[in-house]
Amino acid sequence: MSNFSPPSRRSFLFASGAGVALAGTAVAMHANSKEPALKLDAYKPEYFNADEWAFVLAATARLIPSEGDGPGAIEAHVPVFIDRQLKGYYGNAEIWYMEGPHDPAATPDRGWQSPLNPAQLYRKAIPAFNAACTERFGKEFKSLAAEQQDEALTALQKGEIKLDPELSLFFATLLANTKEGYFADPVHGGNHGMQSWKYIGFPGARASYMEWVDQHNKKYPLGPVSIKGERA
Repeated sequence: MSNFSPPSRRSFLFASGAGVALAGTAVAMHANSKEPALKLDAYKPEYFNADEWAFVLAATARLIPSEGDGPGAIEAHVPVFIDRQLKGYYGNAEIWYMEGPHDPAATPDRGWQSPLNPAQLYRKAIPAFNAACTERFGKEFKSLAAEQQDEALTALQKGEIKLDPELSLFFATLLANTKEGYFADPVHGGNHGMQSWKYIGFPGARASYMEWVDQHNKKYPLGPVSIKGERA
């Protein structure tokens, strides 16, 4: 979408990536998974149904597009990350305080302001947003041209497409989860092949950097290492 166009990807990633790489809210499950990474078209969603999966593929592809000099959300398998997170205790908000009252107009520092957990939020917001796209453009989101998808997401972000108050967190949650899936350790399903880490020069889970503490303004020459010890 216009706010996340490919020419500004590097500045977008550097501006949003540092905190997400180390402290994303969703990196909750599959930390001990030993299964090999699947090709995206062979992945069978654990939480999403077919319509939801098609939407998430299309939406994340516009939030971090494949065009440009670095990997997009699809190449990084961001949809896999989101699907797995929603299946686990992040999606169920098992360790969150979820009692009301909820104020959709509250500032972000006041925490989650919806009676729905993240999994429920996606399940209810996706068909609602698809219905709004159909009313506005004549087609569901996945079937729109890229320019119309950008327009639809921008309208959702700005509140020009209005969903029910309990769904007001949807765009912010989708964007945050997309960033998290892009930068998280590959053990969680996203950042396939540590592509985003290689792109921004993040070394990953290497054990020691003592020899680099005083070497300022020098590019770190070694590739990233994942939690499982994979190297790229």
